[in-house]
Amino acid sequence: MAETKGKFDFAIDRGGTFTDVFARLPDGRERVLKLLSRDPQNYKDAPTEGIRRILEEETGRVFPREQPVDTSLIGWIRMGTTVATNALLEREGERTALLVTKGFKDLLHIGTQARPKLFDLEVAVPDVLYEEVIEVDERVVLKQDDCELPQKNPKRLVTGKTWENLEVWKELDLEKVEKDLRGVLSRGITSLAVLLLHSYTWSVHEEAIGSLARRLGFTQVSLSSEVMPMLRAVPRGYTVCADAYLTPKIHQYLKGFTSGFKGALKDVDVLFMQSDGGLTPMEQFCGSRAVLSGPAGGVVGYAITSYSQMEKKPVIGFDMGGTSTDVSRYAGQYEHVFEATTAGVTLQAPQLDINTVAAGGGSRLFFRSGMFVVGPESAGAHPGPACYRKGGPLTVTDANLALGRLLPSFFPKIFGPGENEPLSSEETMKHFRRLTEEINIFLSSNQSQMGENGANSSQSSMLTNSQSKMTVEEVAMGFVRVANEAMCRPIRALTQAKGHDTSQHVLACFGGAGGQHACAIARALGMKTVFIHKYSGVLSAYGLALADVVEEVQEPCSLRYEQQSFSMLDRSVEQLTQRCRDTLCGRGFTSGQITTEVFLHLRYEGTDCALMVTAAGYPSNTQSCKAGDFRSAFTKRYLKEFGFTIPDRPIMVDDIRVRGCGKSGIKSVHKPKMGHKQAKPVTMTKCYFEGGYLDTGVYLWEELPCGFNIQGPAIIIDKNSTILVEPCCEAHLTEGGDVCMTVGSDPHCVLGTELNTVQLSIFSHRFMSIAEQMGRVLQRTSISTNIKERLDFSCAVFGPDGGLVSNAPHIPVHLGAMQETVQYQIRSQGNKLKEGDVILSNHPCAGGSHLPDLTVITPVFRKGVSKPVFFVASRGHHADIGGITPGSMPPHSTSLQQEGAVFISFKLVTGGVFQEEAVTEALMAPAQYPACSGTRNLHDNLSDLRAQVAANQRGSQLVGELIDSYGLAVVQAYMGYIQSNAELAVRDMLKEFARCRRQKTGSLEVKAEDFMDDGTPIRLRVQINEEEGSAVFDFSGTGTEVWGNCNAPRAITLSALIYCLRCMVGQDIPLNQGCLAPIKVIIPPGSILQPSQNAAVVGGNVLTSQRVVDVIFKAFEVCAASQGCMNNISFGSETVGYYETVAGGAGAGPGWNGRSGVHSHMTNTRITDPEILEKRYPVILDQFSLRPGSGGAGKYRGGDGVIRKLLFRKKVVLSVLTERRATRPYGLQGGDDGAAGLNQLHRADGRVLNLGAKTSVSLQPGDMFCLYTPGGGGFGEDEDASIGTPQSKRRRLNETFPERGSVFEYRMAQEGV
Repeated sequence: MAETKGKFDFAIDRGGTFTDVFARLPDGRERVLKLLSRDPQNYKDAPTEGIRRILEEETGRVFPREQPVDTSLIGWIRMGTTVATNALLEREGERTALLVTKGFKDLLHIGTQARPKLFDLEVAVPDVLYEEVIEVDERVVLKQDDCELPQKNPKRLVTGKTWENLEVWKELDLEKVEKDLRGVLSRGITSLAVLLLHSYTWSVHEEAIGSLARRLGFTQVSLSSEVMPMLRAVPRGYTVCADAYLTPKIHQYLKGFTSGFKGALKDVDVLFMQSDGGLTPMEQFCGSRAVLSGPAGGVVGYAITSYSQMEKKPVIGFDMGGTSTDVSRYAGQYEHVFEATTAGVTLQAPQLDINTVAAGGGSRLFFRSGMFVVGPESAGAHPGPACYRKGGPLTVTDANLALGRLLPSFFPKIFGPGENEPLSSEETMKHFRRLTEEINIFLSSNQSQMGENGANSSQSSMLTNSQSKMTVEEVAMGFVRVANEAMCRPIRALTQAKGHDTSQHVLACFGGAGGQHACAIARALGMKTVFIHKYSGVLSAYGLALADVVEEVQEPCSLRYEQQSFSMLDRSVEQLTQRCRDTLCGRGFTSGQITTEVFLHLRYEGTDCALMVTAAGYPSNTQSCKAGDFRSAFTKRYLKEFGFTIPDRPIMVDDIRVRGCGKSGIKSVHKPKMGHKQAKPVTMTKCYFEGGYLDTGVYLWEELPCGFNIQGPAIIIDKNSTILVEPCCEAHLTEGGDVCMTVGSDPHCVLGTELNTVQLSIFSHRFMSIAEQMGRVLQRTSISTNIKERLDFSCAVFGPDGGLVSNAPHIPVHLGAMQETVQYQIRSQGNKLKEGDVILSNHPCAGGSHLPDLTVITPVFRKGVSKPVFFVASRGHHADIGGITPGSMPPHSTSLQQEGAVFISFKLVTGGVFQEEAVTEALMAPAQYPACSGTRNLHDNLSDLRAQVAANQRGSQLVGELIDSYGLAVVQAYMGYIQSNAELAVRDMLKEFARCRRQKTGSLEVKAEDFMDDGTPIRLRVQINEEEGSAVFDFSGTGTEVWGNCNAPRAITLSALIYCLRCMVGQDIPLNQGCLAPIKVIIPPGSILQPSQNAAVVGGNVLTSQRVVDVIFKAFEVCAASQGCMNNISFGSETVGYYETVAGGAGAGPGWNGRSGVHSHMTNTRITDPEILEKRYPVILDQFSLRPGSGGAGKYRGGDGVIRKLLFRKKVVLSVLTERRATRPYGLQGGDDGAAGLNQLHRADGRVLNLGAKTSVSLQPGDMFCLYTPGGGGFGEDEDASIGTPQSKRRRLNETFPERGSVFEYRMAQEGV
């Protein structure tokens, strides 16, 4: 790997639209080139063409396009490519078959069982990557020493790579597999993915299938045990499928690429960038490691260039492209994640933590119900923004053009149908004038409407105050500011999630569109410096030239980090390190060029929060393994990220990983530009800023001398990007020719209390950001699995009247319910609340949902104001608060006291002092009732309550900062406007529904009824006022309170109602008190929906809530019923406890089939992975698959439920709390009902019992519980059963699933509660 003296070296990033080439010439000079990735009229392959052009121009020799390129002058080629990503997005990979353990053929279809978009009734989940599944009749299970299963036959015992013992229950039948594989080959499928349970530790069966398949002639065989040997079958399965699906496409591309060169590049060192930021030889480049190949180069580029030049200050990378923006962080080490989702496929592979947000130059602009909205829809490359002259929509790029920040005269003439015209300002302005007119009509019509209607609505405050007419520039500026705020949110989340201060970072900006937004984004985040490298337009290519060759090896482990394990750990680390070194030596590196780093994937025993830890800076000692003091490294990092440690808890090692680097990156050569003392602007232009148009100098980057300073406003232009230096900012040209900008503070324009529609969108983001940041503090400082790992909590901000302003995340059963709790406290506490007080409440009569959900409320006071000016609250699900059963979710409770500790209006903190003694007493109080216990986990309860207080403290501080910035009157005014905005969206929806209904039936009344399994009716009559857009939801006639726990407190019905309204509005609106402003709700006291004070309610939260949704959707005829149940299953003994909810079928609707095997409506919980379930609990998962035929037939079919069979290895008590076992989920408009569910118990002695919908039963070892969940209803009459599946519109998956990265994964996990 020596320097290639006297030759040409190329680093090439082949992106979706452009290919960037960075070349180092024999004399040491550097050149860059940008060309279209696809231009079939002129060349076959863009990277080859880029190399050919540079060789031809620099040597003066002719390199004919139609002949292979002579490689004698080429030293090395490094490439990053989006080939794999595009194949995944377009679903254009290789035809693939999946081999999986018998009983699990639908495992990857069901996945985590959570739906990706909470409020979309048509559950759109990306298709699986395989075309065919073959079940393999083999089974291996982990040996459990305390297993009590009756031994029928001696099992073969084996030891896995993790030193765990396993039992082979069913040997592999290779003859049967061969027959199946020959059938697959005969159908033309030659790519194979193999996923057998527990193969991460014992891979013998997978390896046998692998060698058989290769012998039979499969060209690609991917084994999950080789691709990524990590625990958890579902992500490992997705990863092995992606590998089998994408690797042949990569090989096909490489074959085409090498064929453009003499000798197929045999003597040239060709390296490809992997998702983890390291290079690998071309022949090792595979699908599962290639998905972030393109963006990874950019991260390496800014990490190496910005971090060193900025005195090692941590850097945020900001790469703004056409459809999306990538955000990442670097502080001396690359930040990796080991599981992330791209285009709906979760990959288990080391990858840089690159967070993609759906806001880029091509993001579309909308004005909805009085609010400015940017994205997530994109104009794409074709037709592109309006200014491209191809009939495209308005985008962020158009907004910058309208403000004078993009100058058409400096762009190439490549636009219009003939691709020979300049950017069109006229087209952009035409669209903006139309939109501005629409906005002004909205503002004036709503003002006059409010004048006529008087004060019959809270909207009058919003719109009588609204601003006068807006200009085109104000509208364009508004959209730019909203886009900036959308991009700031993930940057805040990425830094604050790990305990870092956002303002202490440098913003490193690259990519084509980022320079126009960099100053504004840095200012909004409190950052003082923006760094833009001279190659920022081609930084991904430059990063490839700077990168190292990386070899990573990893193997699973299951040892405690303790003295007796160190010898085994040391042995594994030595073997893996040697493997890395041998591989890199084989690639031509000397031992002096190779460095290795050891990582251990560590977690506290009994938790799921594993951290990939390096011992860099923590040398080994007598109490550690040889590779370093990992215990100290882990506890220090855990403390930084989560705010506490668990000193007496053992630490588990989940994986051992070694990363070897062969140092091969070039050193960047600085060529200071001497010459001009002073550079002059090439022209002056007028640019629009907050204060109006300002004269702005335009400079050409290449003409600027080093050391030169430019005061804003100014525009700096180079071939590939435009940089906007805003007023109060200064740009400085460094010695290396890079631009370093100092960001001054904004001359803050004073905001009044009258409505400014742009500020409305920005305040909406701000209030949501406060709730999100509260959630981050709660998750970091809590201790229980429920809150820290399952993320079963939500945080919210409320106005002085207790009305909800913003709430995050959106857990359906919490929506709007906390508002009832806060308003109850305002009524009961009155003026007794003082600064430093915090209230705890969970009682259903005080707005509670069920007792384990504890709500902590903090009033926010302001100097000089006697009453609270805001409230903040957090609601968290505590795993146990006492009662008759562990977990406080008894299936047979008949009174509230049996469900745990009760708090109506309890002072948790008084005058700043946490009332530990009093709250402990209250948590232990249930023990006074017959057969009840106090809390079984006091330590976790107290820790989590303290975490909730800390989260509220953070919320209170952030609200205070917002008021400091804008003033109390302004913040409260915008709080009201945001609520009015949600109200407006609901009123618009109701008016539209009423109009259609009146035309169709002449009536403005709709009604529906449905039944619980015990026959209790839930009845609803809705009367709509078309003129006002209001409605009365009347539940009169609903059945009485029941003996049992399916009673649902009033707050549950309101949550279900907000959920339904948001689904019917069909677009992103703020979910707050305003949603219910047009609605009057009538619920008869003493009914199942408003029970008496001591009624049992635990089933109401998880079951009756679903039936309320079914009834509302039935009345409005929105879609057929989904499974209407959460299928709550729990089992436990003295030593172990487990709880899960299980998916079913989703209802079909007008134009779509229901999704099979997914959670619907009021829940979205992820299910425990089969391998984790079997490792930690005394149970074997015998089957987890779809339940064919359980979805209702119709023009559009309902989704199928699932079959889940659990075989128990020890004595346990099983509890089931389910519905839809007697009544079936309804079909609509002639569609058939879905099948009812069924709970069966197969006793070890052969008896089969129907357990009914709700029961607790003692199980013996060998008993099997079989759960059959309900299907969804069908929609429309089945005119022709042969129609089959409706053809869904084919869209690129990055339009439907554009986001990725750790911030997105966190939000998905939160919404999967």
